[in-house]
Amino acid sequence: MSLLADPAQPLARRALYQDVADRLRQQIFARRLEPGSWIDEMKLAAEYGISRTPMREALKVLAVEGLVTMKLRRGAYVTEVSGDDVTQVYHLLALLESDAAGAVAARASAAERARLAELHERLEQQAGQRDAFFATNEQFHMALLEIAGNRWALHIATDLRKVMKLNRHHSLFKAGRLDESLQEHRALMKAIAASDTAGATRLMREHFQSGLEAAS
Repeated sequence: MSLLADPAQPLARRALYQDVADRLRQQIFARRLEPGSWIDEMKLAAEYGISRTPMREALKVLAVEGLVTMKLRRGAYVTEVSGDDVTQVYHLLALLESDAAGAVAARASAAERARLAELHERLEQQAGQRDAFFATNEQFHMALLEIAGNRWALHIATDLRKVMKLNRHHSLFKAGRLDESLQEHRALMKAIAASDTAGATRLMREHFQSGLEAAS
């Protein structure tokens, strides 16, 4: 009897390469592996105490996500995003999330609105803490997509946000941008609270346009 046919059988443990991919992803986001840098597979495999096979499988996962670029006969490199890449990512996120903001304003439940309000309040409290604000800001945007209920948009946005983290000039790094972003969130929350579908859609689109200008 196969595993799928027997519900009493325990599910297989998470594959090692998935854990390796998580660790590499964290190192990339923390800039311990810089954009454009070559990834020394042998050195990292030794550091992690693993063979090169799970390391290579992990790199394939990150290549699909856009975080790693595989070059023929040269190995793997941390992806370095160009100005055009940043523009395209912001454009797509603006389309996905402005649509989501409109959907949330139109039909979110009281509990879902409260969830967003709680995340927004955390942003207000973290206005002077860039790293904490950055993390909560991402949670807010992902929660908005989850509440909107389009799982495909959520999946695409998740990968796009991973690529956006590679940008050396992320919009929230610019002086004054964090306060501007918070002001834009306040306006968005008012539109959502008022069930203003058109207003929420427009404000989210403008939010990304301002972010792109700050990141350029």
